[in-house]
Amino acid sequence: MTITQTIEIPADRRITVPREVPTGPVIITFKTAHTVKPPRMSEEEELELINRNADRLNAEALDVLSYQDDL
Repeated sequence: MTITQTIEIPADRRITVPREVPTGPVIITFKTAHTVKPPRMSEEEELELINRNADRLNAEALDVLSYQDDL
């Protein structure tokens, strides 16, 4: 079983292991975030994300365009 999760390490350096990790011997590998490539989204996931945020993105675009009218 392999579980990959990006987490923030708190100042006290204590982390909590997800319950999905079985008890017993495990191998834990730490990498800094800049060396970890984020997983690629499928085209369907990307479209769903865009559609879910379309209203907010359109509002932001209109806001930016409104500043051009002021110039």
